Amino acid sequence: MGIAERVQELSAKIRSQKAGIQTEEATKNAFVMPFISSVLGYDVFNPSEVVPEFTADVGTKKGEKIDYALVQGGEVQILIEVKKIAEPLRVEHASQLFRYFAVTHARVAILTNGEVYEFYTDLDAPNRMDDKPFLVLDLAAVDSTLLPEVAKLTRESFDVDSVISAAGELKYIGQIKRILAAEFKNPSDELVRFLAAQVYSGRSFTQRVREQFSPLVGKATNQFINEQVNTRLKTALGGNDATYDTTPVAQPAAPNSDPVGSTTDIADSDDGADRKGEVETTDEELEGYRVIKAIVCSEVAAARVIGRDSKTYFAVLLDDNNRKSIARLWFNRSKKYLGVFDENKVETRLPIESAEDIYRHADHLRATVASHLAKAA
Repeated sequence: MGIAERVQELSAKIRSQKAGIQTEEATKNAFVMPFISSVLGYDVFNPSEVVPEFTADVGTKKGEKIDYALVQGGEVQILIEVKKIAEPLRVEHASQLFRYFAVTHARVAILTNGEVYEFYTDLDAPNRMDDKPFLVLDLAAVDSTLLPEVAKLTRESFDVDSVISAAGELKYIGQIKRILAAEFKNPSDELVRFLAAQVYSGRSFTQRVREQFSPLVGKATNQFINEQVNTRLKTALGGNDATYDTTPVAQPAAPNSDPVGSTTDIADSDDGADRKGEVETTDEELEGYRVIKAIVCSEVAAARVIGRDSKTYFAVLLDDNNRKSIARLWFNRSKKYLGVFDENKVETRLPIESAEDIYRHADHLRATVASHLAKAA
């Protein structure tokens, strides 16, 4: 199993168990030790590789402990400090890492809450840990472009010199990406002012203009990102030649109305009707299918996500299996709905305006796929 698969496996575990973890110690046992073991490849039960509660006297501070020290060639190479899950990481949490970094041979320090891993080194001054991480791995939204760098820190491929040489570029690219993400989510006045100046003919950027353009900038950036994702996905799927068939899906008889939040149990239902000849797959259904496929490909290979159309709805299935429904697109009506499922295969229909709105339910769709994979394991 490669590092991408190991990371995704741990990511799915965190999503399914996160709500039940309340303490720092539970965070270590449930998430951090599996990260050290399965992702980085260290034997957590071998004290010559992993030293828990690592102690080193620092100046006048005696007996301070850091949560884990990872050892290579008899020397401490990586230090890890853990906070409890869901606790936002702040630089103040890294005070012990700062002190220990200066008195060990470690060139890499990790601050984590079990879900987010911040990697630090000493780019700014030798033997002094930087204030900002050079790499941030968020297991709630894995950035696959970072995994080759994480792989360099695994026990089998440990290459700290290569990591350090790439850290400068990674540090600034990561910070820029996080700034862009924050701007897209909540555009700053500076960004609104800059973009408005390109399209607005007025001479002054007044409060009224700012209030007018702030939501427009947010909407435009979101649409631009979604369009780029859809364009790349269409290319990956070979234009309009997406994988789907028009065999009717087993389904309950459609109700006369579609109230918001209505639910339907689909575990074993089948109306037995053969409507294949009446099926017409629309461009909007295909767009919705591509959006769902783009969302859940973080959990499973895209080739395993299959679309199957029927007269009533367009189904998105894992492994083309009716019992592994990911979602349903109820688009053949004036009011559109996205059908999502809980762990009991009960469907809830959520009103949406367009395929782009599916992105708002990305976490639920990923969790559904993760649940199917866990049951199959």
